[in-house]
Amino acid sequence: MMKLKLFLQLNLLKKKLNNSLLISKLNITMITIKLIGGAKKSFESDQLQINKSDISIHQLLELLLKTKPDNTFNLDIENILIAINGSDSSAMNGNDTIVYDGDVVSIIPVIHGGSSKKLIFEIEKKQIQIIEIRGQKKINIKFIDNLRKKYPKIKFQAVSSNFILNPSHLKKILYLSINAENNNILLSNKIEIDILMRFAATLQISNAILSVGIKPSTNFILIAIGNKNSFSSLYAELSPLCINLFLKSNELFIKKHFNISKKYVDTVYSQTPLEDILVEKASILI
Repeated sequence: MMKLKLFLQLNLLKKKLNNSLLISKLNITMITIKLIGGAKKSFESDQLQINKSDISIHQLLELLLKTKPDNTFNLDIENILIAINGSDSSAMNGNDTIVYDGDVVSIIPVIHGGSSKKLIFEIEKKQIQIIEIRGQKKINIKFIDNLRKKYPKIKFQAVSSNFILNPSHLKKILYLSINAENNNILLSNKIEIDILMRFAATLQISNAILSVGIKPSTNFILIAIGNKNSFSSLYAELSPLCINLFLKSNELFIKKHFNISKKYVDTVYSQTPLEDILVEKASILI
């Protein structure tokens, strides 16, 4: 019995080696697709090999949708983050970004839900809750410090609402920070500061705090990353201070603050040019 088992294992290893050698000899081009979270359910696998090269992300997504099994969960391509070799594609050319032989493309669904006063989603297995707090004179940095003491399993950061364009912009910046933490390349020693610096598009911590940090009488987005079990009690405590998310358009403020001209926006070939510019500014900080 042991000999038979060993024989079968050796045969399996031999087949894998032969396949590897065959691919090498035929010079087959391959793109590796890593499926994260719910994306795995759409293809019943956590990784795919695509025999293509020099194709755009848009073409790649079309190909994936055509090859998806009929009896699996749908892949919502409108609510995914796409990274190429660990870099957010929206900071490149969005869906027009070209994928080459040997590239690793990660597809990460952005799972969200909740009421208009809170948003809960997941990025790379990190649970995140977003609420918007109405600015008050008595609310300052001590407000965040007290929350950190009360909820030690949650990482908090507050970002002035004026600096967040929309939910997609928010999620993409958070992806950059979470990905940086996972790869030990944070801009600071804490992810909370990294988040602030990326929204401010600066490497100066003091400038980031001054521009996008919490201020009295100014609405702000409270970002909570961590233990999902604590989110309900956190929201219950803060709900009297909450307002509906993303009601105000901050486009003009953001353009003026970052000196982004209409001419510059018009040169970006994208359906979301301003968002892509902001994400690019955040991603190139080193």
